[in-house]
Formats: sequence, structure tokens, C-alpha cells
Amino acid sequence: MPPRCTRLKKTLEIIEGIAQRYSRRAINLKTQAQRLQQGLKKVMRGFGRQCRGQGHVFVQLVRQTERQLLELGHPITVLAPQAQQLLDQGDDLHAIQRERLARELTTALGAHAHIRKLSGRLTQGKKLGHCKIVNAYDPTIAPNMKGKSNCPAQFGRKPGIVSEPATGFIFANLVPKGNPSDASYVLPLLDKVQRATERVQTGPKRPIHSVAGDLGLNDPVLRQALHDRGILTVGIPKNVEPIEANPSAEDVLDILNEAGLNRKRTPHQVHLACASGYSRPVVESHIASLLSRGAGHVRYKELAGAVVQQGMTVMAHNSSVVIRIRQQQLSKRAQKFRRLLGLKSPKINEINHQKN
Repeated sequence: MPPRCTRLKKTLEIIEGIAQRYSRRAINLKTQAQRLQQGLKKVMRGFGRQCRGQGHVFVQLVRQTERQLLELGHPITVLAPQAQQLLDQGDDLHAIQRERLARELTTALGAHAHIRKLSGRLTQGKKLGHCKIVNAYDPTIAPNMKGKSNCPAQFGRKPGIVSEPATGFIFANLVPKGNPSDASYVLPLLDKVQRATERVQTGPKRPIHSVAGDLGLNDPVLRQALHDRGILTVGIPKNVEPIEANPSAEDVLDILNEAGLNRKRTPHQVHLACASGYSRPVVESHIASLLSRGAGHVRYKELAGAVVQQGMTVMAHNSSVVIRIRQQQLSKRAQKFRRLLGLKSPKINEINHQKN
């Protein structure tokens, strides 16, 4: 179903739903909304019949159908203010319910106006100012044209996560609007981690010492911003060569001097940063855990739905990580990192029997 038809259908459903709640005063509005929905179904059935069995879609037929949808959706500019007037004047609904309906109507009208403008250009054979629309509920989603040379172009959302490399506990996640650059995720994610730690810590502050990531985070501006915060970036590679896991004393000194953190960070922290540098298998294991819990297929609509689903997936993942830590079911890599960080596993449900 084309995005134009989907958004038009959604807007009409919202208007009809508002009219049904004020049925006594909105009989005419409800009738007009239902008539437009019937006309929309008729247009799309005709479009489907002409395309059925052809194996491809004709550009001329698509443009003709778009013109019909543009003409069919023109009365919405008159029906929407009537629906909004019903919400403003009606006292039959609770204030929270009226606010929710008004917000849904405003969102649907904004998306409808945006797609209507783009459809007007497409029907005239003009190019769009950006990539084509791939999701009717979020026009900001664009195809992701990098990193996949052996398959068709992918599109969707690219959520960012900040996880601990040993156990895989996720401290923060971010679902951005559209497909921004990878480097733009880092500082907002670190801000979320810092706010979360400040809410739960009871002793001295525990700042972030280092950050690791893939080659997509190799941005000089980002590195300088992290250095200004006192964060080491040795875990972010500058080329395809692997990071030295055990640097020498001279290399450690060079790393501290280059970042300007020789008075803020210790050599031991540099060794930890190098040891916990970016590892693709580790990251893939964290991603695989999220995908196994439903993160790969967004079942809710729009950005807010994706945020809710991603948050629920992260909570489920972190719950399993906590259980593994309590049961001491950790990998050798995780046990090594916990030893380097000086973390001790709590002795839970253990009974010390006296030796006879």
C-alpha cells in the first residue's frame, strides 16, 4: 500500500473516531468521512486489479492513482477543523482523552500535509529533495546505503547502545529520528549513562574512563569532545588494523599525551581501555541477544513505538545478564575483565559447613 494511501486512511479513521464520540452533533462529519473511506477503497481496488499478475508496476498508472488520491484527500482540509472544533467545544470526554485525540489528529494532519506535498511533486515528474519514502508513519526513515555490498539496500532504524564489554549489560540505548551518522549517537548516549549512574550511586562519582566503538566513530570532532570530558578514545580504531591489547610503557605515555589526559588518567586505566577495545564478536553477541528478544522487527508504529519496544527489549536483555552474574555463568573474557576491574562476585545462598 503506498504511503499516500496509508496516511490518508489513518487521518480519515481518526476523524471518523472523533465524530463517533460526538455522534449527535457530528452526523454530517461522520458521513463524509465514511464516504471518503469508501472512495479510497475503490481507488486502491482499481489500482490492485490493474497491477495484478503484471510482475511490475507501471509509472504512469502510479502517477494516475496518486492524482486520484490527491483529489480524494482534498476535503480533509475542511473536515479536520470541524473535528478539532468538536474536541474544543465538547465536554463529553475526559480532558486527558481529548488531549490524546487532539495530538493524534495533529500528528496525522502533519504527516498528511507532508506526503501530499511530496506526492504533488511526484505526479509532475519532479525529483524529491531527499531519498524516497520507505515508511508512511515516519518519513524520516531513509535507506541505509553503506555496509551491505552483497544484498539489496536496507532501511529502518539504527538504535545505538552503550554496553559493558564483559557481561554485555546495556547501560543506555537511543532510538534516533531517521538515520543520522554513527558519531552523533555517542555524546547523547554517554549523557544518558551519566544521568543513570548519578541516580543510583551512593558513594563518590564514577565517571566514564574510556569508550570503544567501531571505525564509524573515527571522527576527530568526536574524539576531541570525548577528550574534553576526560574520556580515553584508544578503543576507537583509526584504521582497519587491530588495536594493541597490551601496549608498552612508551605507547601508554604517547596515548595519554595525545589525548591531553596525562594528569587525569593513569596507565592502568589506559591498559584497561586497550584490553576492552572494540571487538566485533563481542558486539555481535550483544546484538544477537537483542534480536532474539524481538528487537529486529518493530511492532509498534512511529518513533514512540520503536522507543518503547527497544526499551522493553533492553530490559529483558539486562535481566538475563543480571541472572548470569548472580549465578556466576560468565565467559572467560568476562571473568578476566572483572578481575582487572577489581569486581568480586557476591556469595549468595552459600552455606559454610564446618570441616569435621
